[in-house]
Amino acid sequence: MKEKFNLEFKKEITKTFLKTVSAYSNYNDGQIIFGIDNNGDLVGMDHVEDECLRIENMINDSIDPAPSFKIEVEKIDEKTIIILNIMKGKDTPYYYKGKAYKRSDTSTLEVDRFELRRLAIEGINMDYEERRSSSQDLKFKKLESKLKEKAGIENINLDILKTLNLYNKDGYYNMAAELLADDNNTEFSGLDIVRFGKDINQILYRETISKKSLLSQYDKAIEIFEQYYQYEEIEGYIRVKKELIPKEAFRESLANAIVHRVWDINSYIQISMYEDRIEINSPGGLPEGISKDEYLYGNISVLRNPIIAGVFYRLDIIEKFGTGITRINKEYEGSLSKPSFDISRNGICIRLPVIDINKLDLSEEEFLILNILKDEIELSRGEIDKKLGFNKSKTLRIINNLVDKNIMQKLGKGPGTTYRLK
Repeated sequence: MKEKFNLEFKKEITKTFLKTVSAYSNYNDGQIIFGIDNNGDLVGMDHVEDECLRIENMINDSIDPAPSFKIEVEKIDEKTIIILNIMKGKDTPYYYKGKAYKRSDTSTLEVDRFELRRLAIEGINMDYEERRSSSQDLKFKKLESKLKEKAGIENINLDILKTLNLYNKDGYYNMAAELLADDNNTEFSGLDIVRFGKDINQILYRETISKKSLLSQYDKAIEIFEQYYQYEEIEGYIRVKKELIPKEAFRESLANAIVHRVWDINSYIQISMYEDRIEINSPGGLPEGISKDEYLYGNISVLRNPIIAGVFYRLDIIEKFGTGITRINKEYEGSLSKPSFDISRNGICIRLPVIDINKLDLSEEEFLILNILKDEIELSRGEIDKKLGFNKSKTLRIINNLVDKNIMQKLGKGPGTTYRLK
């Protein structure tokens, strides 16, 4: 056994385990097992009943507010261990000696003031966007223009802002209103857009859009996309508009990043534009209550920012139901290259490759394998060796490159492993 973010070992009972109790109560369910050392070796515990009572008293005396936990005892190889199960609580933050903690891999760390604020907001069941705006002198010309276009509203007024949940019943603009206002004071509520050349050392264009309406940011990003990834080609006597990357896929990815990001992290949404792809990095992982598989395949949407999402929905920028990933994938149905999605606890990255296979910077050997797989449903590595005359190591290297580029899919494990185009 090894320690991980939701499992910690303690050889004996000391006050240090209380920091981990705070961390699990604040962020996720977890276990602390007493009687196992840091190497995962079983050492056991003596006087188990007394020690269980001691653990219970230490938690009740030291963690504020009182967390939810359960203590179990197990015997393994004639040695007894104590298992402390801590459940994530609803009354965050949970403090130990006046400080709140979180887990980072196998370590327990004190949270910074930004995360502490988020825990406090979560604890009173208030979204960040519902908080009182730092400014109450807000203008909404951009929002008004969009509402005229989509909803036929001539002039924006307080009643409309209340309907959009931007003006609180207690008589103030909230943070969602500030983020949608023409100008705002939120430093990192923006986009950092970079267009690279042949490599990351060659920057052709860079712009950071900050302290402007989310709608202005959205429009500017679309404008830059059109500049670099759309072109016209003459076919006969007609000019035909073509795309290196599907605009709808980019638009959907951009809207999702804006609507679902965590706003109180000091980080911009980063849009990195390369010759062969676009990467959109959004601060904050998945909202609580949704798994990676549900996000990718389940058509499930848990709105982190429901007020902003509601405005984007009324303006036909997003669908209200969780079809974003499905719609992105649909834009690549006829393409060998496919989008990919990297999800971590601190961010989500969507990669959109170009749909022209000739612009994916593939080697001659990679094209050879692709051409074989166009005519076959799936092949093993050995079958590819025979068709091309490659040795095992060369074939595996090329296959792994294509898997990394999200063009080829690996099926199965061991001798029965086969490969096919995505």
